[in-house]
Amino acid sequence: MQNTPELIWLIAIALITATMWMPHAIENVLLVGLKRALSNPPVTDPNVPAWAIRSKRAHLNALENLAVFAPVVIAAVLMGTTGGTVLLAVKVYVFARVIHYIVYTAGIPVARTLSFVTGASAIGVS
Repeated sequence: MQNTPELIWLIAIALITATMWMPHAIENVLLVGLKRALSNPPVTDPNVPAWAIRSKRAHLNALENLAVFAPVVIAAVLMGTTGGTVLLAVKVYVFARVIHYIVYTAGIPVARTLSFVTGASAIGVS
């Protein structure tokens, strides 16, 4: 498979998504301590801040969308339909997903929905 800008952007969003667990995990360690954080904590802890819950949900959403996005990009590369509109759609997806994580974690509902729809639409264009 050839190295294309689309694959580089795909790797970038995969790495970004792979780091999205860090804020809520660090908050958990700070909240309950390392020993309890490494055990099996309760599914719901009333002391967990709302932003940390939203961060975890945003990360899970990013993982779910990456599972759809990655095969579409790889298929486009394999079919040789890269560049132009496909590259633009890939870039839009990456920026939309980063924005989605930020606004979801911050608790900004309308921006969250708009960034999600933008990212999902970019998958269809890819």
